[in-house]
Amino acid sequence: MMALIRRDLRLAFRTPGQSLNPVAFYLMVASLFPLGIAPERETLSQLAGGIVWIGALLAVLLSLDSLFKGDNDDGSLDQLLLSPHPLPLLVLGKIIAHWLTTGVALIVMAPILALMLHLPEQAFPALMASLLLGTPLMSLAGGIGAALTVRVQRGGVLLTLLSLPLYIPVLIFGTGAVQSAVDGMGYSGHLLWLGAFLVMGLCLAPIAIAASLRIVVDG
Repeated sequence: MMALIRRDLRLAFRTPGQSLNPVAFYLMVASLFPLGIAPERETLSQLAGGIVWIGALLAVLLSLDSLFKGDNDDGSLDQLLLSPHPLPLLVLGKIIAHWLTTGVALIVMAPILALMLHLPEQAFPALMASLLLGTPLMSLAGGIGAALTVRVQRGGVLLTLLSLPLYIPVLIFGTGAVQSAVDGMGYSGHLLWLGAFLVMGLCLAPIAIAASLRIVVDG
């Protein structure tokens, strides 16, 4: 699993454009929101948490289509399926590499976008903590859709339709944590739910992804 993570990280560093595209899209989405709604400071401060979270969700969706497609094109996916090592662990390694190249960049960019959108200072810890728990969960949930569409030509729309229902609880509790902090209320309950979802995702998503890959490839 560690060898697979190192391999995917090397490939990402050799083709930086593939990793930078979601970050650029993230910045673009968050920058365009103030132009489409009222640019007043009070309005933006109330909507900032939701804007940052929606931008992160869309950026992760943009990057998921290539999660297994490259391995499928060069034959590496067949080698993973034939490997004597447990496939769920190998899949988990690819998800971790995806999060390190995409999710971490989104977390680093979040404070800058929050400042642009006038998010109150007391909500910054809630925003960072919720993204730290939510972005790996989005990679895990989106991996299921990426596995099911790995051999579908131009399956981006289908991938979005499969992944969005799994993202709704993450979006609700992530934005809820930030909004509770903005309103001066406690947000630990939202983070605990995100943490519980993350534990469930780490336990169940690799198994589901591995089963999906076997069904798609064998079928």
